[in-house]
Amino acid sequence: MKTEPKKTRVAFVTGAGGSMGAAIARALVAEGHRVVLADNDAKTVAGVAAELGADAFPLTLDVSDPSQVKTACDSLRKKWGPVDILVNNAGILSNNKIVETTPEEWRRILAVNLDGPYLLCRELVPAMREQRWGRIINVCSLAMKTGGLTAGTAYTTSKGALGALTFSLARELAPHGVTVNGIAPAYVRSKMINEQLTEQQRQETLRGIPVGRFCEPEEVAHTVVFLSSPLSGFITGEIVDINGGLHMD
Repeated sequence: MKTEPKKTRVAFVTGAGGSMGAAIARALVAEGHRVVLADNDAKTVAGVAAELGADAFPLTLDVSDPSQVKTACDSLRKKWGPVDILVNNAGILSNNKIVETTPEEWRRILAVNLDGPYLLCRELVPAMREQRWGRIINVCSLAMKTGGLTAGTAYTTSKGALGALTFSLARELAPHGVTVNGIAPAYVRSKMINEQLTEQQRQETLRGIPVGRFCEPEEVAHTVVFLSSPLSGFITGEIVDINGGLHMD
């Protein structure tokens, strides 16, 4: 196989103000890419962008809002041109099960976790298809495979649907040189662990993870870098587990 020469590409990372999104952005910049940092928290994402320098472009937007997504993508295209790598990382976690899940919460979680990736793919896929190269990485979750060990109904459903979107796009875009894969992390060290699980839940969860620890954001970022590389071009429609052996298939 002829190795494709390394080149600077434009990557778009949502949820870039959080620990996992920021780690992904840092890893992609370290690979020599220019990275768009998208988040709904302007102050936080500006701080990450300042740390990364000229190769980072902060954008504040709600990924569930079609007009904001289009405006952000138009702004990016004027600045850096088409996007080569899209990482759909933004997400909302809820641990509420069915009875405690209000219709409002259900709609908001599906809007961010599923509509956001749909809207961004709809905006950015045409250029990838035209240039016959692209990488889309959707951050799914262990919850989609287990029914949600601690995660709630709306979150688990949204991540399962994101997995289905991954498969659908992978099938559609493979002939055009665009790969679409998912990552299914479990219990990444972040606000989701520190703020939305009790200490008892954290300890019980740790006892069930064979490697005996939580996942580090940098480990997820490393997987994103691999899936966005030229040498991952024969991998598409795959959901990569990052769960320390908590679930094996």
